[in-house]
Amino acid sequence: MIDYLKGFIPYKEKDAETYNTLRWWAGLTLGDLLDRAADIHPKKEAFVDQNTRITYGDARNKTNRLAIGLADLGIWPLDRVLVQLPNWNEFVYSYFALQKIGAIPVLLIDRYRQFEINRLVRLSGATAWIVASRYKKTDYTPIINDVIKEHPGLKTVVTVRGHTDEQPFSSLENLIAGTESDQDSLARLAALRPNPMQVAHMGPTGGTTGEPKIVPRTHNSLITGTEYCARSWDQHSEDINLIAGPIGHDLSFSKGFLGNLITLGKTIFLDSTDNEDICKAIEKEKITSIIWVPALAQKMLQYENLKNYDLSSLKKMHSAGGASHPDLVRNVTERLNMKFYNGYGATEGMTSITRTMDDIQTICTTVGRPTCPYDIYKVVDIKGNPLPPGSEGELVLKGPGVFTGYYNNPKEDQKVFTADGFFKTGDVARIDENGYITLTGRIKEMINRGGESISTREIEGLISEHPDVAAVAVIPMPDPRLGEKACAYIQPKTGVKLTFDRVIAFLKSKQASVLQLPERIEFIDAMPYTAAQKLDKRTLREDIEKKIKQNL
Repeated sequence: MIDYLKGFIPYKEKDAETYNTLRWWAGLTLGDLLDRAADIHPKKEAFVDQNTRITYGDARNKTNRLAIGLADLGIWPLDRVLVQLPNWNEFVYSYFALQKIGAIPVLLIDRYRQFEINRLVRLSGATAWIVASRYKKTDYTPIINDVIKEHPGLKTVVTVRGHTDEQPFSSLENLIAGTESDQDSLARLAALRPNPMQVAHMGPTGGTTGEPKIVPRTHNSLITGTEYCARSWDQHSEDINLIAGPIGHDLSFSKGFLGNLITLGKTIFLDSTDNEDICKAIEKEKITSIIWVPALAQKMLQYENLKNYDLSSLKKMHSAGGASHPDLVRNVTERLNMKFYNGYGATEGMTSITRTMDDIQTICTTVGRPTCPYDIYKVVDIKGNPLPPGSEGELVLKGPGVFTGYYNNPKEDQKVFTADGFFKTGDVARIDENGYITLTGRIKEMINRGGESISTREIEGLISEHPDVAAVAVIPMPDPRLGEKACAYIQPKTGVKLTFDRVIAFLKSKQASVLQLPERIEFIDAMPYTAAQKLDKRTLREDIEKKIKQNL
């Protein structure tokens, strides 16, 4: 009998029995994946960042030592631990060390600040935090202190790089250096190995509604979804995979980092999305594959010095997290002489991708087929009835690679799951007779800014706290490079004059991150409403699109 994490919805007994019996679940833990790679290729260079180059064997050794150090600090099975690190090799040790002791990483991107971090501590119940001491221009110490003041239950903080004796936090480097992976230590880790059906990972998301939520994934579920995706776009052991997007993003983490580990390739961590840095990394490291959002691919194609670099090693690109328009697909294919894989996915576990043998038209117009053949995808009407191939409706799914419910959020689960356990994605789609999916729209209120999922409701909530705001509506506005940006329509209170700078300053005073700052604000006398007296965001979207076209 498994003592599941409270607040997690286990797989239905009948489903779990099927997935285990048919070996759709491999019965491995995420920690097992690193051990397996180190057993097969101990001396193979595996992870490269701007400071260090390490083999699979080195990674396992550092991970085991850190795992013992974290356990000695009092981090134990099912403890939730925030992991907020840039694209550094220390992410590898941190993530898998937690897996070795059965703790649950909660992935955060490095740009999150007090507002998002405080929220995620509350949602996850985290009691520990692994975080950079300083990254680029940001000193995290004041941020750490603010969060601890708000959440005294966050009792353990481990800083990475730049630790000083004056700080009252533990140092990742010291934890690794201060322990040994001897037989007794390895026996301790073996005893802590979690059940593969237990929760292993938590990813923040806005889901279908934009409200902040936590997605718990089990070892079995996350490994299954990731491995089938890796196989579907032909990742292999000779791949040298570039990760330029934040490792805290599901796309970079699961399809890039974890998929490459499963297939025993090499991962190049780049903590920059600058075109010059990307091109230099491709040329120097002989990168063969890239996983990132369409906005970064488009940005690189527009780089004026692109021809000055030898990019001939590139063989394939997996793009997801936003719409890949036909022009982008064709330009990548023709100008870079590489294969483009058009994908679709989310933290909840949905994953589809085009295949190597697909023609250019299929790649331009679809997001491929589901990667796990045992996940069930279907399109339903407004009443939940299945629709025939080629019909348009909401995309729903379930299976061994799909999550079973948000963490500690039964009210949301009632909204987004059907009676027979299918997750309602909030995306409008068609599925043809061959299983290929075409996305045609969305039900959810989210902004997709270059792969960043931003909640309109969240920004509205922050702006509405301004004492001079009578009403606010945030909508996505089209952007040629990032796909979408945030535009806020604000109705000031009578007799008050607001400015863009005043609103942004207010949001910053609320410790909002750059993700909560709208790129454009339109001040209006009155909000438009529908006949049912609901805020008419459709009219606002049409208005901003018209203004953008007219360069207003």
